[in-house]
Amino acid sequence: MAYQMQQPAARAATQSLLAQVLGITAVGLCVTALSVVLFPTVPFGIGMFALIGGLVLLFVMSAVQGNPGLALLLFYVFAFLEGVGISPTIEHYLNLAGGHTIVFNAALTTGLGMFALAAIVYATGLDLRRFQGIFMIALMGLVVVGIVSIFLHFVSPTVYSWITLVIFTGFVLIDFARIRAGGDGISPVMMAVSIYLDIINIFLALLQIFGGRRSND
Repeated sequence: MAYQMQQPAARAATQSLLAQVLGITAVGLCVTALSVVLFPTVPFGIGMFALIGGLVLLFVMSAVQGNPGLALLLFYVFAFLEGVGISPTIEHYLNLAGGHTIVFNAALTTGLGMFALAAIVYATGLDLRRFQGIFMIALMGLVVVGIVSIFLHFVSPTVYSWITLVIFTGFVLIDFARIRAGGDGISPVMMAVSIYLDIINIFLALLQIFGGRRSND
């Protein structure tokens, strides 16, 4: 009887955590979208400075996650800086032929994909958390390849984007499995940060994939 009572309580706690994390993430994405709208033509240098500032904030958020209020505030500042940082990229695709369609399709595909991946985890119980280390190694390798490719150009942007898409799809599955399991002791804000980064990276990868197709037409 006690076990049967614990099951609904555990499900309710998990659902509450999911709602909290997704709520924080949604507000963060709105802040990013507002930032892109407010700063649509940011010079590349300022965009890079904003991204570096956001990277610093990631480390600060991790250090202060014991203070949920401060961590949440820093997350929204980070989301704003992220919008400034990716604004030049979005502007680039908007300026292509059919650019608004490219951006819309990338955003729509990202949203539907996130919903589908979450549904898979919650419907099947798929748990890839044990593979997190492998995905982290793959991500670090991807970063190294990206840096080297800037100078040697041995990987096409489209191929790089497909690999990025695969890696962050794995991270999405891991993140939702973590939420389904109760959070693994990670604060809701930091889980929202993780899902937010998944979304942004998937969106940018899809922009390159869709934009690359349009450029080749």
